[in-house]
Amino acid sequence: MDERTQSLWEEQSRHGDDRRLLFEAAAQLRPYTKVLYPGSFVDVAASLVFPDVTYVDSDNEAAAFFGDEAGVAEILGNRAEAATWTFHHGDYTDLALPAGSFDLVISLYTGIVTDHCSPHLEAGGHLLVNSSHGDAALASLDPCYRLAAVITNRSGTYRLGTDHLDTYLKPKRPTTLTPDVIREQRRGVAYTRKAAAYIFEKTSPGSAEA
Repeated sequence: MDERTQSLWEEQSRHGDDRRLLFEAAAQLRPYTKVLYPGSFVDVAASLVFPDVTYVDSDNEAAAFFGDEAGVAEILGNRAEAATWTFHHGDYTDLALPAGSFDLVISLYTGIVTDHCSPHLEAGGHLLVNSSHGDAALASLDPCYRLAAVITNRSGTYRLGTDHLDTYLKPKRPTTLTPDVIREQRRGVAYTRKAAAYIFEKTSPGSAEA
């Protein structure tokens, strides 16, 4: 493994198996097969859980990391032979990928992924998103999405929940949230009931910009 690859992975995984555990919790909802991970940087933990992942990032170090294929295989260990992955070096806002070709899109600390990557998600597919940059809030207002599950974290243990979903995504403070306001502010919304991540189902082929 290249020394820089190792250094980048050690920094990425400084919280141990945190990301892998999050992805494993998400996978309890259904077996995802083709996953799109915009703004992934070097978070190859997705390939420890999902069989086919397309990573996207404009960072040059991310490109060098994934360019060290032997190093990535070493990180994946026993999963390496079973895992298929592709890296796109570029901006996720302008992806030349087929529409509806993924059953899961991941949005973690990246930006407003829903505006740009929803077309790549098949109808019935899922968006795994946290509250960073307001992306979860934006999805909650999009009529093409419905909340299908939440993932909570208690002392490092991630749990998938599908009950009482109507108690989530309720702002702590009275506010008028619109998609335009969320896009302008680009920050997470404080909710009365916290979740580590949300899973939205895409219920129709297109994603509307309300």
